[in-house]
Amino acid sequence: MTRYFTKEHEWIQVDGDTATVGITDFAQESLGDITFVELPDAGRAVTAGEAVAVVESVKAASDVYAPVAGTIVEGNPALDAEPELVNSAAETDGWLFKLTLTDAAALSDLLDEAAYKAYIAEL
Repeated sequence: MTRYFTKEHEWIQVDGDTATVGITDFAQESLGDITFVELPDAGRAVTAGEAVAVVESVKAASDVYAPVAGTIVEGNPALDAEPELVNSAAETDGWLFKLTLTDAAALSDLLDEAAYKAYIAEL
């Protein structure tokens, strides 16, 4: 599995033609305590850069964007009862949604882990 990142602080991990998407540790730390997560419905077709989920914290509500185009497979059901899972495990169990990739070649437009770390170091 390969993991990619966006400058909007989403991570995407690809396994075959299915991608799991979440927000990065940097993003969850910036937001503070997560209080609610609005997830996309399964079956929804999304385009790259489209706002598809919302993460609300004690500080603000933030859109989460689709890193690539695809069709939503599922939202993380664990977040309905435990949205704070995004804070405690943002880059593992706190994933937000899974999608089936429309065009795997679009992954080349995203950052690898080293490039993302360099990007956030400049913020």
